[in-house]
Amino acid sequence: MKNRHSALVAALAVSAVALAGCSGSSSGSESGSDGPYRVLVTGAISGQGALAANSQTSILAAKAGVEAVNGNGGIGGRQVELTVVDDGGDATKAVSNLREAIASGNKPDLYLNSGPSTLSAATLPILKQNKILSFNVGPTENSSDPEEFPLNFDLSPSPSDYASSIARHAKSKGYQQVGVIHGSSAYGEAFGKAMESSLAAEGVSAAGSEEYDIAALDMTAQLQSLKNKGAQALVVDAYGAPLGYLLTSLQRLDWNIPLIGNTSVSGTALVAKPAPEGVLGTPATANLVMQVFPSTVYDANDAAVNAMVTTMAGMGQIPSTLILADNYDPFGLVAAAAAKVGSTTDATALAEALENQEVLDSAKTAFLPRYHYSAESHAPNLEDDGYRFVPPSKLLNGQYGNPAA
Repeated sequence: MKNRHSALVAALAVSAVALAGCSGSSSGSESGSDGPYRVLVTGAISGQGALAANSQTSILAAKAGVEAVNGNGGIGGRQVELTVVDDGGDATKAVSNLREAIASGNKPDLYLNSGPSTLSAATLPILKQNKILSFNVGPTENSSDPEEFPLNFDLSPSPSDYASSIARHAKSKGYQQVGVIHGSSAYGEAFGKAMESSLAAEGVSAAGSEEYDIAALDMTAQLQSLKNKGAQALVVDAYGAPLGYLLTSLQRLDWNIPLIGNTSVSGTALVAKPAPEGVLGTPATANLVMQVFPSTVYDANDAAVNAMVTTMAGMGQIPSTLILADNYDPFGLVAAAAAKVGSTTDATALAEALENQEVLDSAKTAFLPRYHYSAESHAPNLEDDGYRFVPPSKLLNGQYGNPAA
């Protein structure tokens, strides 16, 4: 990636490591209150396709977050030192890199990942054992449970949070019979179940829930079933190539129905590119709205988000949507917690401060407008101001809806 941030050179040591694993920072000793605040961020730098693009955006967001917090005095007066490691999207490699960092004497004060959830599941027990504060892009079934992982906080909402937002949107549109189609992945299955319960909670009738094999090339049978059951709108979970196959199957049925895509849909480049590379501007997306975060939509008046985007874009090309820019926010969150605690070395005290809504409201974040962690849940627990529903459009710097795109 191209770097323009000369101010960062003196304040931030960034070690971008390819397949070799974890690099050491400038000191081999344990991090202390007088030294830099060490952050380890891991991502699939050597991955392929969307995996690599998503990781690049995630890491770019972390670098931008560091520049922002260091420009405001760092975390508890300590300048942040960021080390980037390549996990290739492989959980075994991520574990090896983390263990190496701890064993080498460069134990991080804070650990960030770029997903997927399999990587989170593998590293969380090690982070817990070594009492390392962490923020997590790829939630697992229990990653937001403070009883299980008291020092971990999820940055991405849970499938149930996403589903609740979509159910409220469907209700606001007056849809009476809503069908759901989702993939056979672990996330897709969890999302499908969450949609059923969320629709019921909002008093919206579910016109069936159908699962497709994510390796399938045709979803016509599942869609026909939902059509036969009288669905008036369709909630879609599909990421990457399966989204294209699903939209093609809809056209094959000649089914003109409102579509509500989850963040898997809005995170797929296909919807932001005109034919023949994508489906933007084609009949396939004429009825589609997608769930996104406010920061994923261009707003000339949102100073915090625009500052984040400007910093990220100045460091290098943003290769995917800002739905993957989660890792910008942990630095502002931890800085707010450190200001409350008066220390940066007590991970338990910092975690407890992050359960305080006043601390969270004072944090300088941009990826999400605000977080609602608590002693009962370390999920962001977004309210309705944390989501938007937008039609597909070209992307500019990872955002939809920019007239300059």
